[in-house]
Formats: sequence, C-alpha cells, structure tokens
Amino acid sequence: MPKPLTEPIRILLIDDHAIVLAGLRMLIESKAGLKVVGEAGNRADALAVAAREQPDIILLDLDLGRESGLDFLPELLSAAREARVIILTGVRDSQAHHRAVSLGAMGVVPKEKAAEVLIKAFEKVQAGEVWLDRSMMAKVLAEMSSARANKKIDPEEAKIATLTKREREVITLVGEGIKNKQIANRLFISEITVRHHLTSIFSKLNLSDRFDLIIYAYRHGLANPPR
Repeated sequence: MPKPLTEPIRILLIDDHAIVLAGLRMLIESKAGLKVVGEAGNRADALAVAAREQPDIILLDLDLGRESGLDFLPELLSAAREARVIILTGVRDSQAHHRAVSLGAMGVVPKEKAAEVLIKAFEKVQAGEVWLDRSMMAKVLAEMSSARANKKIDPEEAKIATLTKREREVITLVGEGIKNKQIANRLFISEITVRHHLTSIFSKLNLSDRFDLIIYAYRHGLANPPR
C-alpha cells in the first residue's frame, strides 16, 4: 500500500563504490518526499541494514565487486518484507535483468539514464507498479515474441480463454507489481491459494516464472504496463 503523502519514501542504497553512494544520497535527499535510511556495500551489511531499517525501497547494484546482488536478492526481501527492490545497474545483460525481476525486483534502471528517471522509478514502484524503461520493455517484448514465434504452440487466445475469472484477477494484480501477500489481502484469500493460482496460470499460459507472466500480461492486455 502506498505511504501517506506526509511520509517520505525510505530508501536503502546498496553499491560497493563509496563515491556512487555519496552521489546517490545527495541526489535522493535533494528531492522532497525521499529519504536515505541506510547504505551498504556488501551482502552482510546490506542484510543487516535492511533488517534494522525496514526500508520502503532498496536500490541494489548487481555488481558488488566479488559479490552479485542477484545472489542475495531473495534474502533482502525476506529481511525487509515490505520493501520493493529496484536494480540500478551498469550491467547490460538482459538475462540478468530477467532473473532480477523473477527473483522479486520491481524495476530495473540502467546507470546511464538521467537522474530524473531514477526518481520517477522510485515513485512508480512505491505506488505498486513495475518499472522497466521503454527501450528495455520493447527489447523484452521482442525477445518474448521471437522466442514464441520459434515454438509451435496453440494460439494465445485459446490459452487465455482457459483462465478463470479469479486467475485473471490475480494476473492483473501481478501486473501492478503487487506481492502475493497483498494479492491475498485484496482478494480475501490465503497466500497459499494465490500460489496455487499462479501455478495454474503458469501451466495454462506455458510460462516459467513471474517475470514472464508480467510481460505476457502487458502484451496481451491482461494488465496495464507502467507509464
């Protein structure tokens, strides 16, 4: 649920470069409604600060020198259960971005983007949306389209028609970037039931994970992409 307008968005920064951390802190704290509550440069410190501060957003670099942010992203989400992770990265590997979102990241922002893009990503992700910039979204959609074109599968319309009303509701909420616990609360069902619905959805649509479902939902009008 979005924070009240009177409360700042609390952000944890994770990057192994002190200069980058200092620059990010200056940028973020120059904007009204944003507050840095902690910094870390490695896995151990990141998990400790996340557990202590319980931030709203965790800004995570994938390349932490001898460590990869991907390796402990699930642990971060367990340490700070209400936090939403945004990847800020210079890594251009689309597979790494794909894996980050499948592990629970809500957005990916390339380091070469303008500062205002990052600020907007904070606002959108805090509001419950998935953040992928237009070029990245287009690339992911193109890759998915190409992959599916090379497979002999049933028409997508036929697969979508097998979805139940409740499964469509779950897909819509997943497309909004809402986690399983919040989906359960919205639909007045248990988290276990949400997971069962997702398993059924993945099977019916021939998808492998949450990331594929989000992109599929955007592509076929089952959810609205971020703007």
